Amino acid sequence: MASFEAALAARDIGRAASLFATDSFWRDLVSFTWNLRTVEGRDGIADMLGARLDDTDPRGFRTSEPATADDSGVATAFIEFETATGRGVGHLRLKPDDLTGADAAWTLLTTLQELKGHEESTGPTRVLGAVHGSDADRRSWAEKRDDEESALGRSVQPYVLVIGGGQGGIALGARLRQLGVPSIVVDRQDRPGDQWRKRYKSLCLHDPVWYDHLPYLPFPDNWPVFAPKDKIGDWLEFYTKVMEVPYWSKTTCLSASYDETEQRWTVELDRAGERMTLHPAQLVLATGMSGKANVPTIPGQDVFAGEQHHSSSHPGPDGFAGRKVVVIGSNNSAHDICKALVENGVDTTMVQRSSTHIVRSDSLMEIGLGALYSEESVASGMTTKKADLTFASLPYRIMHEFQIPLYDQIRERDKEFYDRLEAAGFDLDFGDDDSGLFMKYLRRGSGYYIDVGACELVADGTIKLEHGQVDHLTENSVVLADGTELSADVVVYATGYGSMNGWAADLMGQDVADRVGKVWGLGSDTTKDPGPWEGEQRNMWKPTQQPGLWFHGGNLHQSRHYSLYLALQLKARHVGIPTPVYGLQEVHHLS
Repeated sequence: MASFEAALAARDIGRAASLFATDSFWRDLVSFTWNLRTVEGRDGIADMLGARLDDTDPRGFRTSEPATADDSGVATAFIEFETATGRGVGHLRLKPDDLTGADAAWTLLTTLQELKGHEESTGPTRVLGAVHGSDADRRSWAEKRDDEESALGRSVQPYVLVIGGGQGGIALGARLRQLGVPSIVVDRQDRPGDQWRKRYKSLCLHDPVWYDHLPYLPFPDNWPVFAPKDKIGDWLEFYTKVMEVPYWSKTTCLSASYDETEQRWTVELDRAGERMTLHPAQLVLATGMSGKANVPTIPGQDVFAGEQHHSSSHPGPDGFAGRKVVVIGSNNSAHDICKALVENGVDTTMVQRSSTHIVRSDSLMEIGLGALYSEESVASGMTTKKADLTFASLPYRIMHEFQIPLYDQIRERDKEFYDRLEAAGFDLDFGDDDSGLFMKYLRRGSGYYIDVGACELVADGTIKLEHGQVDHLTENSVVLADGTELSADVVVYATGYGSMNGWAADLMGQDVADRVGKVWGLGSDTTKDPGPWEGEQRNMWKPTQQPGLWFHGGNLHQSRHYSLYLALQLKARHVGIPTPVYGLQEVHHLS
């Protein structure tokens, strides 16, 4: 690291790049590139440094704790550093170079953590709160908050408007609040957390608690491993209040347009029946990658006499007794809904249209997440921050190579379980390259189920199983492409969600959505993730081709981790720090 810093200080880009292995990766989250960007190989690293080294002026590279080494000869370390504008942390892996045998950098992660002169008031710099001595402003804390809320959006315009008040919008709102960026989070629901409360009643998180903390306020030690939806809803409402997130409920965004000259948005809102116009400089769509329901158009939907709804609107099993329910789909929501229905005595058929990846929850927790996110990892000294950095340090290009052995182990461990499913006719897969759940999630955000009990009901026939595409509906049935006719009183479309740029099309027009392009996916050229290779998640948490438009979403882990980098990018723009973006993503796919 001393050699690396010396080369950077001397602006000797060739020498700095030569310290990396031939097959190397540098993933930067904002600190060098004002972007989320992974560069590959010495040429890619040299190109990035050639564009960004002078402005970034990095220094102070050091390990933050002793390095470790594994049996394969790979050494790893958490690191710290500074730039001209901020302070950062990261993660470094060294290994012998394939050509020379000398130790070289294999993977380097650099992340911006704070902006110099704009640090959050935490720990020793926290605000005093009380007034000790005289103060010309005699308002109480509550009065100041009331006055602030009354002015925001009227006499004071927000710099950032966040559309969507689920976990993503709330986490970002908390970050922006702590950084002093005037912002408003708006959501159409009545209360924060209703995005969870109004889902089907059996819904629980499928990810464990150690993976799901929000910024600043981790879940308490007695929090359930898998939190029920209503408990999550209450936590989000509590979090919004305690973190003082400026939050407008009962607010619907009607339209948004960008003025290139003024470099600001005009956003029309309906706030509990009152029409309002805001002019933020930055607009964030935090509507969730699972936000825009994908409801297929099927012949006969207009003649079907029963009830039809998307899984996002499914109320739960109550009220369906004595009716026949056909659930179209075989991923997370489909399994959850079918399980709750049959456990309440409802005749339920699942229609599997394509193969599905299944992983048992306990196997995923132990083998897939246990090293970073578990009670055991916490006991060994693994903090949430260190776990997030370690997870982020694996470049997407080679992440599947780390995942394949884990899912080979899972497949062997749960062989009898998978055999029972296949014997029942369930069509299984482990991803295009057998890399399992995480890669499917990152590449396409669909095609999997974390089993919390529904699979046993499929295997024993309690949940009926059919295969194929839906051809049409009749007045009282679902007809598949092979002619199979399924009697139905209710049809549930557990058919997933569309790309987040669909929200941009709704609010800003198709031209803006097309300028941004597809949201989510890596360009892996696997099923539902067309190439070319992107290197990072398309359009997520970083600048887009539409000035002033950002996307924020994902699971609780991603909302926690990436909200920091998005908030820092917005803060830098708010205070006028130059943010030259290296490697702005090109648009290869429109939706």
